[in-house]
Order: sequence, then C-alpha cells, then structure tokens
Amino acid sequence: MAVSFSFSFSSRSLILGFSFLFLLISPALSQTCKSQKLTNNNVYSHCLDLPTLASYLHFSYDSTNRSLSVAFVATPSNSNGWIAWAINPTGTGMAGAQSLVASKDSTGAVTVKTYNISSYSSVVPEKLSFEVWDTSADESGGFMRLYGKVKVPEELAKAGKVNQVWQMGPGVGANGMLEKHDFAPANLNARATLDLSGAQSTAGSTGTDSRTKKKNIHGILNAVSWGILFPLGAIIARYVRTFESADPAWFYLHASCQSSAYVIGVAGWGTGLKLGSESKGVTYSHHRNIGIAVFCLATVQIFALFLRPKKDHKYRFYWNIYHHGVGYAILVLGILNIFKGLDILNPAEKWKTAYIIVIAVLGGIAVLLEAVTWIVVIKRKSNKSTKPYDGYNNGQGRQQPLAP
Repeated sequence: MAVSFSFSFSSRSLILGFSFLFLLISPALSQTCKSQKLTNNNVYSHCLDLPTLASYLHFSYDSTNRSLSVAFVATPSNSNGWIAWAINPTGTGMAGAQSLVASKDSTGAVTVKTYNISSYSSVVPEKLSFEVWDTSADESGGFMRLYGKVKVPEELAKAGKVNQVWQMGPGVGANGMLEKHDFAPANLNARATLDLSGAQSTAGSTGTDSRTKKKNIHGILNAVSWGILFPLGAIIARYVRTFESADPAWFYLHASCQSSAYVIGVAGWGTGLKLGSESKGVTYSHHRNIGIAVFCLATVQIFALFLRPKKDHKYRFYWNIYHHGVGYAILVLGILNIFKGLDILNPAEKWKTAYIIVIAVLGGIAVLLEAVTWIVVIKRKSNKSTKPYDGYNNGQGRQQPLAP
C-alpha cells in the first residue's frame, strides 16, 4: 500500500511537470507582435518583435507629413514600473533619446509623459525636440501598451531610418524622475535601427521570432530536465527504495528519470551554445558558467551507472559519497540556473509562478515521504529488535551449547 502511495505521488509530479511544459510552450511560442490585439483600435502597417526585454513595436509611417504612429508593448519589471520607447536623433543609446514613457500615476491610471534625456543624472519630464501628439497608454494581461504619434525630424525622414531605444524600469519618483533600470545585457542592448519603410519588419520579425523560439526551446528543455525530471529521479531514489517490495523497480525508475533528464539537458545545453554563438556581444556569464558546470557534473554522474560496485564491495561507501554529492550539486545548481534563465527570458510573471508551484509540490512530496520513510525504517528496526532470538538472527548460525 505504501509503495503504490509513493508511485502515485511520482505520477502526479510527472503530470504537473508536463502541464508546466505545455503552459510554458503556449505563451512563449505564440506571443509575437502579429498575435497581439491592441486596445486603441488603430491599424498599424508593420510590427516588430524587438530582440530584447520581450518587447514589441507596431508602427505606421506617413512620408507625406513625416508622422510616425507607434504602439509599444512590454511587460514592466514590476506592478509600479515604467516602460519607454524613444527616438535618438543624435546617437544610439539613451543619452539624447527623445522618449515616451508610460507609467502609473497616484490613482493607478496609466499615463504617458515625454522625457528629453539629455543626461543620465536628471531624467525628469520635459518637452521633446519634435512634435508629439495622441499619446495614451493602458495595461492588461501583464502587458503595458504605449501609444503615440511623433513628427520625425526632416533629416531623419530623408534617411528613412531612425535610431530607436526601448527600456523598462522599477518605478517613478515623486518628482517624476525615473528610477534606474537594470543594467543587465538585455537592458543595455535594447536599441536598434528602425526602417521607416517597414522593410525590416518581415525579415527582422522572422529572425527575431526564430531567436525567441530558440530561447524558449532552450528554457523549456532545461526546465523539464534539470528542473523537473532530475529532482523527481532523486525523490524516487531516496524514498521509494525504502519499500522492500519496490526493489529493483525503484532503481530502473531512478535510472530512467536521470538518463532522460541528461539527454534532454544535453539538447538544452546545445541550444544554449547555439544561442551564444549567434548573440555576439551579449553574454550572460553566471547563467552560462552554471550551465557548463551542471553539464559537466551530469556527464560525470552518468559514469556512476557504469562504475557502480556491488553493495558488499569495499569501494561502495566511497561510490555512495561521490554519487550523492554530485547528484545534490546538480539538483541545486540546476534549479538555481532555471531561475536565472527565467530572469533573462523575462516571461510573464505567471510562468515563473507556475515553475515555483511545481518545485514547491515536489518539495512537499519530498518532505512528506521523508516522514513516511522514517516511520517505516523505525518500525522495521523495532520489529527486528523485538523478534525472539532463534539462533539465525543477523545472519549468524544456530546457537551452540556453551562448552563446559
């Protein structure tokens, strides 16, 4: 009865894990600019999946009067955060950017203000160097949307291209000064050239969408392998083996889980290497280094299957230390790196919450089974200690009469 109870928990864990996988795939792969519905009822000629910060730009340009209509969509870094889209007539960064910023006011309504960012020391509301009108903003479904129209400066209109910059930050001070955004690579690389004709919207959007899909696939593979299957295999090895009737089934379940986790994890590691080679100048050092460490430790751990000595072998004690130590290191580093990856990918908060729930469920199962297995072991020892001595206990021969 206890064994079936344990296996039912494992089955539920698998179901939860694959439910999380389905939930993660659905929004990540389908959320592109073309799938978004805007609330201002405007129709835009072009849209772009911007390459960082999970942001999107819808735009139309009228060359006859140099008016550029935009809808910028992004997820703020927190509930009181701000999002910004800007044209920089003089450079490619934030310094000199003519920005439209959406944020919540004291009543909780989302409003738009303009910021002429002449320097980083004072980022306060100020008129832009060109005309701006029809600004508005709203928020729903975890996204904040910023709308507006700008008069593109004549020299930029002639070139047919503008330097665009986008960003998001934690909040706005009482004086209207924007609180500093993160300085992670994703934030520092939130800039690109916008072709006003929309020529890059097809090629650029397809390329970005492909890169986004690769990021999502990389994240999904690693979340399922190191974040779900590997912890599940560890739970099976530690707790199911306690029940004598589960031997040797627990070993095959454990080996299957860990082998599957390794194969899927190697695929995820490979996609990560591919992404790294395609993202020149963008490096997530901690995430990359932990990923390499997890892959190396997991490869070493696989050899444990081939080097496993018999239970009565003199080296079995040292093998146990090696196997358990490496296994727990993979467990901790793998889960830690998944959260680092989620911070980089920056999906909607509910997907991070979903993974936290999965890990919490697995942790709860582990705590419950820890108590159950201790009870089983204590009862088993108690039964052995109270069993009448028959001369065969503990593997000894039958008791002989004492010599005279």
